[in-house]
Amino acid sequence: MSIDGITQKVSDRYAKAASTGEQICGPTGYNFADLKTFIPEEVLKISYGCGTPAGLKTVGPGETVLDIGSGGGIDCFEASRLVGSSGHVIGIDMTDTMLTIARKNAAIVATNLGYPVSNVEFRKGTADAMPVEDESIDVIISNCVINLAPDKRKVFREMFRVTKPGGRFTISDIVADQPVPQYLVHDTKKWGDCLSGALTLNHYIAGMVEAGFLGIHLTRYAPWQVIDGIHFFSVTLTGYKLRIALAEAAARFATLRGPFSRAVDELGILYLRGIPQPITAQAAVLLSQPPLTDLFILSRDPQWLDRSDPKWSAVMPAQTPCVWQGDFAFFAGPFMEVADDDQHIYRRGEPLEVCSKTRCVLEADPYISHFAILNRAGQTAGSEVVSCNPNGGCC
Repeated sequence: MSIDGITQKVSDRYAKAASTGEQICGPTGYNFADLKTFIPEEVLKISYGCGTPAGLKTVGPGETVLDIGSGGGIDCFEASRLVGSSGHVIGIDMTDTMLTIARKNAAIVATNLGYPVSNVEFRKGTADAMPVEDESIDVIISNCVINLAPDKRKVFREMFRVTKPGGRFTISDIVADQPVPQYLVHDTKKWGDCLSGALTLNHYIAGMVEAGFLGIHLTRYAPWQVIDGIHFFSVTLTGYKLRIALAEAAARFATLRGPFSRAVDELGILYLRGIPQPITAQAAVLLSQPPLTDLFILSRDPQWLDRSDPKWSAVMPAQTPCVWQGDFAFFAGPFMEVADDDQHIYRRGEPLEVCSKTRCVLEADPYISHFAILNRAGQTAGSEVVSCNPNGGCC
């Protein structure tokens, strides 16, 4: 099927859903009791997605927000409340039915919020050709929409184009634990269900880095569906369009605190825990973004750490036998590659089978925020207890 054909099928599916009330994608986690206080029911009942749009929590007063695939307008209207009357919100959608509903309710929401005029506008367009000016957006949000675009790399390039230097995105979407086969790719119904267009987590993040975003990291995830052994899960990711670095940054060295024993950032710089690493001005800007800033000590002069220092961070596995239960870990933190203290190497977005002991490590703070863990066992695993290598290195 052609790209134009896929786009039209998806648009038709969502237009029909708006008329019939059909539910598409997964549970969103919206607080409808709160949203009902200022958003009309007509909008709430056609709110589709695959997660709570956590990006709204990062929106500040006076900012300009872009919602890609705004649908009936629920996320735009919530953003409108957060940016205040001095802020501006732009929603983009390709479906006329959705745009009509959103535009009709914009004035109602403004009145409910006490604004003299609406600070929200809805534009017709697609994610891969957005009618938005260059470098005009502070924060991009999107809820299970980029998945529907046939050419996602083009979408990521468009996102980078419209984002201001120093701007950011927080988006929720569906990814797969392995490449989606062609018989699903060409299933038009599953395109509308946010399945056929799913990329692997690895390829999804790689497309964003290729477009120019850095500091990309997971903020939440949730398993969703399993079809023919393919695990689909929702992720919410945040990333940054960094400001141009000054010729000389205040910080010249970065010391990795942990919990990783080593890490390679998106600029290709290798860090070993406790050992100060000279950094460029661009790297200093990158490492100043959350959550990276909590993982490093940035300094003008080299600062060393040892195990006795309270800034040193590590999580060691229990020295007990373990079992294999079908668990696979997907690293989705702000590095290309990291290692734990048990000699496991995690490459971003790639699944790594882990035993019960390693899962316990990854579910402990501060590891837990950087990993998605899926169980691929088709039935209850009956693994026998096994002993780890006594000389170091868990199974």
